Amino acid sequence: MFKNFFGKCLVTFLILLLLIPVFANQKATANSLPQNEMRAAWISSVSNIDMKAGMNQAQYTQWAQSTLDKLKAANFNTVIFQVKPLNDALYPSKLAPWSSYITGKKQGTNPGFDPLQIMLDEAHKRGLELHAWVNPYRVTMPSHALSDLAADNVARKNPSWIVKYGKQYYLNPGIPEVQNYLISTIEELVSNYDIDAVHMDDYFYPYKIKGETFPDQQTFKKYGSSFKKIEDWRRDNVNQLVKKVYESIKATKPHVQYGISPFGIWRNKAQDSTGSNTNGMSNYDDIYADTRQWIKDGSIDYITPQIYWSRNHKVANYSVLLDWWGKEIETYAKAHPVNLYIGMADYKVGNDSDTAWKNKMELTNQVIANRANKNAKGQMHFSLKSINNNALGYASYLNQQLYNYKALTPIIYWKGSAIPLCPTDVQLSKESFGMKLTITDENSTQPRKYVIYRFDGTKEGSYEDVKNIVDVVYNTKGNTVYVDTIANKNKVYTYGIKSLSATGVESKTAFVLIDGKPTLPTPEEAE
Repeated sequence: MFKNFFGKCLVTFLILLLLIPVFANQKATANSLPQNEMRAAWISSVSNIDMKAGMNQAQYTQWAQSTLDKLKAANFNTVIFQVKPLNDALYPSKLAPWSSYITGKKQGTNPGFDPLQIMLDEAHKRGLELHAWVNPYRVTMPSHALSDLAADNVARKNPSWIVKYGKQYYLNPGIPEVQNYLISTIEELVSNYDIDAVHMDDYFYPYKIKGETFPDQQTFKKYGSSFKKIEDWRRDNVNQLVKKVYESIKATKPHVQYGISPFGIWRNKAQDSTGSNTNGMSNYDDIYADTRQWIKDGSIDYITPQIYWSRNHKVANYSVLLDWWGKEIETYAKAHPVNLYIGMADYKVGNDSDTAWKNKMELTNQVIANRANKNAKGQMHFSLKSINNNALGYASYLNQQLYNYKALTPIIYWKGSAIPLCPTDVQLSKESFGMKLTITDENSTQPRKYVIYRFDGTKEGSYEDVKNIVDVVYNTKGNTVYVDTIANKNKVYTYGIKSLSATGVESKTAFVLIDGKPTLPTPEEAE
């Protein structure tokens, strides 16, 4: 039926060079509402910051559903779910024990269900991306002893792999077997779950403790002979891990992204003339994470510096750092494009010694600044607890004034520039619970998601205007059902359904339904 109609969907592949100018300036509407913007919430499981322990499967599922419903209603489009808070897992793993943060019991206790799978399924049901957040080296928190670890934890099975620094234990980044082990945990995670990304935060070598030296001198003597300075060797250890994780992910599932959210300062200008005009702790010198090198190498898909300071802060000014990171991304974009998102300090709103945070507009004005910066593609909010607490009403303002319409997640065109085909058929039925769209896709290369646009009346409106986006839905094996519960069943609408590739590239044309009926092709389209 309408066979020739689908000819207008057959947009073939374009080479990357032709796409760069199109995708580099991702679409925005006339009223400056971005069509593509990262809007993510971190969900911390460590120390049960955002998730309580001891829930059974039904309670956990209800909590996940309620949490994601609230985030979706607030027009977030991504969750960063912490699935490896320590050297453990919130999913069944052959390489790491069950996390104690899911059961509240001894590490290794099976909760009887798969927290990651439930969160992933519920996120995708709502059109939300899920980025699986892992902490590579951390083995314990300060309150833990080695005896608290499960017997099959590699830290107990391989005591030579760990070091104690301060009150915590860490896997030693300089040991090759440690790196190999960490790579295998990522391979297992990516192979077994349909996640959208692997995400790491700022914990590489631990933050420095005054008067203590990280005890890896013997490891340096054994493995670092090609380096004159232990600091350079440490940075190379982290660089090698980042590179190998990236290669492992792409070899397993090329569309899965790899992102890192480092501390907000690469280096200060006093340490390096190309550093930022700041005067705080730095990634490069203090935790041996050469974050700039990852951008230069293209060994990550996105970077989310945690710029957890106000625009008035003297030591580390938000505006200064936003500009610095933006210019770094721009400098290396031609060789290795990387998406820049900004880590937001929601937890400081109304609760910090810096009086700037007593104004609910500090964080919302930072989001406005991100949008004004041509290189930043959105933000990630730390964390769920703070969003829900809504100190000073900041989250309500954010939703009502800045996240008042939906946005698609940013494109990573350099990892797959092919324009997907629109779906082969869409049927609409008016039900008591809403407009039911059944999307059928028989294309040999199927998209990862669909974006559903709705226009009043019998004419297509602008696909550039975010106000026309109803929702995003994940493709479910070529037969996808979506119910538009907001539509008035007594009104006449035009729907346009476009495909989204795994890298966020949108189909050029839409499958169009006018008052529930597919539009007939024009004579030119039928040829």
